[in-house]
Amino acid sequence: MRIHTLDLRFIGIPGLIASYLVESDGEFALIETGPGSTLKTLREAIRAAGVDESAIKKVFVTHIHLDHAGAAGWFAQNGATIYCHPNAARHLIDPSKLMESARMVYGDQMDALWGEMLPAPAEHVVSLQDNERVKFGEVEIIAWDTPGHARHHHAFIIDDACFTGDVAGMRLENSRYLSVTSAPPQFDPVAYSQSIDRLLAANFKALYLTHFGRVDDVQWHLTTYRQRVNEVYERVAADFRAGISVEENRRRYALAEHEIATKAGVSEELWRKGEGANVTSMCADGVRLYCEKGR
Repeated sequence: MRIHTLDLRFIGIPGLIASYLVESDGEFALIETGPGSTLKTLREAIRAAGVDESAIKKVFVTHIHLDHAGAAGWFAQNGATIYCHPNAARHLIDPSKLMESARMVYGDQMDALWGEMLPAPAEHVVSLQDNERVKFGEVEIIAWDTPGHARHHHAFIIDDACFTGDVAGMRLENSRYLSVTSAPPQFDPVAYSQSIDRLLAANFKALYLTHFGRVDDVQWHLTTYRQRVNEVYERVAADFRAGISVEENRRRYALAEHEIATKAGVSEELWRKGEGANVTSMCADGVRLYCEKGR
C-alpha cells in the first residue's frame, strides 16, 4: 500500500488542506476531496502522482464540511462511489441546504473560498456504519464513528494508520501547537474526548490529518489534543457564565490561542496561515454555541 499526500493549496497557501490518494494492489481510493474551489488543483495532483482520475473508484469523506467533502459530488458524477457517515449522505445527494447555510456565513467570499458543491447521484453514495469495512485492493478501510467536531464524523482506518478528518484537530508544519477544530454547530467536548480516547487506545503508528499531513508522535498528539479540547471548552464556558458578549468571546479566544501558539514556538507567519484553515472566531462561536445549549 502507498499513501500520497496531496496538497490542495487552499486559498493559494500550501499545507492547509490535504487529500490522500491511497494505492493498493492496483486500485486507487481518495480520502477527503477538499472544497470545490480546489478541485482543479486536486485533479492536477492526482495526475502528478501518475494516476488518472477515472481510476479512482472509491472516495471516502470524513464529514460533509466544505473543506473536506466539497468536491465529492464531482467524483460521484464521474462514476466514483462516495463513502460517508449515515447522517452525511443526504447532504452529499442534495447539498443545497449546506451551501445555503455556508453562503449566509461567507457572503461574497463564498465562491472564492469554497467553489461549487455538485450533487452526488444517490446510487453513488454509500453510508457506512461504525466499524463497517470496505475491501480495497489488499487492505480494508474501516469506518469509525468519531463525533465531537461533528455528529456525522468518521475517521477511516487502514491497518495501523488513521485518517482523522477533524477529530484530531489541526497541526501545521509539525508544530507543537494543536488548534482545536470547533466550528459550529456541533462541537461537543464530551463526545470529542470519547472519540480521542478511542483513537488513543488503538495505538496507531501514524495519523493523517486533513489539516495537515502525517503525524508520527501519535500518543503525544492525541493526549495533548484531548487536553486542548477540554481547555478551550472550560475557558469559554467560564467566560460564558461571566456573561461576556459574542464579540468579546471571539477576542479572548483569539488572544488566548495566539499566546499558546507563540509559547509553542509558532511564528507569526504560521499563526496567520493557521487562521486560513481554522479561524479562531468560528472556533470560539462553536464552543460558545455548545454552552448556550446548556449541555
